[in-house]
Amino acid sequence: MLFKRPEFYPIVFSVFVLYACGAKPTQQQQGPPPAVAVTIDTVKATDAVYHDEYPGTTVALKQTDIRSQVTGYITGIYFKDGDKVKMGQKLYSIDQRLYNASYEQAVANRMVQETNLTKAQKDADRYHELDKKDAIAKQQVDYADAALEAAKKQLEAAKANVEAAKSNLGFATIYAPFDGTIGISQVRIGTSVVAGQTILNTVSTDNPMAVDFSVDQKEVYRFAGIERQGKKTNDSTFSIAFGGQIYPHWGHISFIDRAVDPQTGTIKTRLIFPNEQHLLKAGMSTTVRVLNTSSENAVVIPYKAITEQLGEFFVYVVGDSNKVSQQKVVTGKQVGHDVIINNGLKAGQVIAVEGVQNLREGTTISTGIPGGAVRK
Repeated sequence: MLFKRPEFYPIVFSVFVLYACGAKPTQQQQGPPPAVAVTIDTVKATDAVYHDEYPGTTVALKQTDIRSQVTGYITGIYFKDGDKVKMGQKLYSIDQRLYNASYEQAVANRMVQETNLTKAQKDADRYHELDKKDAIAKQQVDYADAALEAAKKQLEAAKANVEAAKSNLGFATIYAPFDGTIGISQVRIGTSVVAGQTILNTVSTDNPMAVDFSVDQKEVYRFAGIERQGKKTNDSTFSIAFGGQIYPHWGHISFIDRAVDPQTGTIKTRLIFPNEQHLLKAGMSTTVRVLNTSSENAVVIPYKAITEQLGEFFVYVVGDSNKVSQQKVVTGKQVGHDVIINNGLKAGQVIAVEGVQNLREGTTISTGIPGGAVRK
């Protein structure tokens, strides 16, 4: 057979050796991995001024629902929705015919009782004169005195009925309880309202305006200290924001609530803001911004230099030969595009900022600096 020829074996062996050498290059042929291109930054210590933020809600200092104290039909509305109203200004009237009739009836009854009292007084006086002369039975005198006392009580009851009827008649006209802004009327002329139940409208104040927000109980001392300092001219400690827009006026602490909520561990704090242009409306959601200047000489780095692994944070520190090592850090408050580092970095260290997603422990980096220099 062909494969038994001796001269064939050297040819096959040579082909096998050549194939093996070509399929598996040596380590020396691969060479070192290429450097990873990154941007770097030198860690600096600076005074970090930022705002702590809390969700807040605008609240009217005075606000009340207007309800009727009598039942009836609306007969008049004396304002326009959204008007500024003054205390005592007439707002609504309710059909007064029934209440006016009750008042006149109460007045007439009072007059009757006044007449009865006069008659009872005269009878008692007459019987007492006869009693002095023993011209009348003692029992008759006692009856006269009892009738006089009863007449007095009946007159007092009649007077009370007059006051009640007068009050109901007065309640048929509704007035503004204080200066403020009235909302959209919930009733129209001819609407039937029930005493104490039907809400006719709402009146609230809007200048100044309050903003309520809750802070953790750990911060009570901080805010109590700010409160003790009192209101200062041009104090920019407190501001509020709506999305990306900052309200153009600063506020001050009005009060801190009396107790911590045991369920949430927070305490309510109220701020006061001027609102002369009526930009703030009750019930608006806002962000309370509290100026924080406590982070003096803090280490601040770009936030994009941070990598996260299993809930822990790391940065890549540039060392000798342009190689990076992973270093754990404790982050603090984020300030814009930067973040405060509470622990793990020192000023003067050089870190990788952009391109960190391509780095591993010991990776060689390329910064694009002539000569391969890393530190300036």
